[in-house]
Amino acid sequence: MLHIFVDSAAMAGDFLPVEGGEYNHIRNVLRMKKGEELSVSDGSDGARYLYEIWDYEPDRVILKKKGLITAEAELPVRVILFQGLPKSDKMEWIIQKAVELGVTEIVPVAMKRCVMRLDPKKADKKIQRWQTIAESAAMQSKRGLIPQVHEPMTMKEAIRMAARETQLRVLPYELQEDDGKTRSLFEDLKEGDAVSIFIGPEGGFEPSEVEEAREAGILPISLGRRILRTETAAMVVLSWLIYRFEIA
Repeated sequence: MLHIFVDSAAMAGDFLPVEGGEYNHIRNVLRMKKGEELSVSDGSDGARYLYEIWDYEPDRVILKKKGLITAEAELPVRVILFQGLPKSDKMEWIIQKAVELGVTEIVPVAMKRCVMRLDPKKADKKIQRWQTIAESAAMQSKRGLIPQVHEPMTMKEAIRMAARETQLRVLPYELQEDDGKTRSLFEDLKEGDAVSIFIGPEGGFEPSEVEEAREAGILPISLGRRILRTETAAMVVLSWLIYRFEIA
């Protein structure tokens, strides 16, 4: 079933006009017919609604609301990914896959070992592109929420944000011994909790960054016996959360 995002104001009544690129996709690419169904969200609160194609007009399609879709596509915990800026286009892949796996917010972090440095003159366009990738991934995975991609932060700013907004704060660290606590940390999570995940860049964290995070209540954890790439580590943690809350 096709899933699209629209402005919340347009969803106020029973009928919803859709124009532009989404109209073209529905009519000319998918060639959907009157009566066919699709799901619609405004991207703000996770709710998805079932609509049917009611009529075609010049340059727009009219959808009719049928009701709320009760199947929940969002994790029952809020997840903020603090990702150390990786090289080349890895950030695009990380955003896409993290959104598919249920992340709520993504914060690019300029850490000491980051090779990539965002040019301030190009930062706005880069963030806009990252946000577009997040929206596309949310649409593909039929989420009701579009995760927010924040402007880049320093490590200190990221630590403050995590301390302010989340109950569980973890930092996968290759030098952390597996003391058996990682599993219990996630098993103790409850629906409605908020989680911060700190992932280092290709070169990992500086020891001083890990100590600063530890002093702020961010817990270094082990992800197992193997050293993972920066683009893999967050996916492991998000997969654990899916297993914790969605797998019977």
